[in-house]
Amino acid sequence: MILFDQNTPVDELNNYLKNRLNFLNKNEALIRTEIAGEGNMNVVMRLKTNQRSFILKQSRPFVKKYPDIAAPLNRIDVEYNFYRQVGSHSFFPKILKYVPINYLLFMEDLGDCEDLTSVYKSGEVSQDFIQKLITGLQHIHQQVIPKEYPKNMILRELNHQHIFILPFKNNGFSLDNIQQGLEALAKPFKNDKVLKNKIDRAGKAYMQNGDTLLHGDYYPGSWMRVGERLYIIDPEFSFAGPKEFDLGIMAAHLILASGQNSVFDQVCEAYRNKVKVEQVQTYCGIEIIRRLIGLAQLPMARTLKQKKNLLNLAKEYILS
Repeated sequence: MILFDQNTPVDELNNYLKNRLNFLNKNEALIRTEIAGEGNMNVVMRLKTNQRSFILKQSRPFVKKYPDIAAPLNRIDVEYNFYRQVGSHSFFPKILKYVPINYLLFMEDLGDCEDLTSVYKSGEVSQDFIQKLITGLQHIHQQVIPKEYPKNMILRELNHQHIFILPFKNNGFSLDNIQQGLEALAKPFKNDKVLKNKIDRAGKAYMQNGDTLLHGDYYPGSWMRVGERLYIIDPEFSFAGPKEFDLGIMAAHLILASGQNSVFDQVCEAYRNKVKVEQVQTYCGIEIIRRLIGLAQLPMARTLKQKKNLLNLAKEYILS
């Protein structure tokens, strides 16, 4: 396997693109590379030539941001299969080339864009914004899934641990290092056996195979904005499962951003297609709790009182 990152000499990468892949056009040459976004899971670079720019994405046998957390190399194959399945649609970047032997994906460069994690600070969640997100999600969910679509079990197991297990046990992660008093606030939720039993059942449902193509991580970090256009990226957690999971994750983050529980009803109403609202509520509640008292913290500032209100709302959703 040939590895590339921001330290790879331009000449070396240019030679690979031109002579090994035959990817560059006539008289085209690589000029420079730069980091494109944070790239929590994978190496993500912008490659600029004398004719164009595009994105290189390569997986590693670990999570790039947390090298001590193992992750499957073939997650890039999941991403490739997802983009191939959703087809050429305005919500998704175009795939330029896939090199499975080196776990490499070359993609359209979306240009000057930003992910929508800014929504946690702005709190702006309009009906139009919700509708755009739902339109993109419906396109994903309407796809007919081929039998050979990746099961993605290893990455799902990793996700299962961080969503349904670790936030609800004493794992040595001190929440007071994030915010003083958060550990005490979290304790009743970690010790609630009825709540944890419901969460355990939801986790088992998540691990079962379903009949709906899911994005698998449908939250603001996977939404990009370029002017008025919305793009959906980073589908490496994709699998065939319950559509309620994607909807629950989406609703949870819009509630966390806005602080408004009315957003939940707006999400379900905008989706229109038949959905198990109770199941959406369960996944929504679990995601809210794990983002407040789990390891995967969000870039948002909330008082302990605000977090308590959100945690109590989430508990109601799970136990309803």
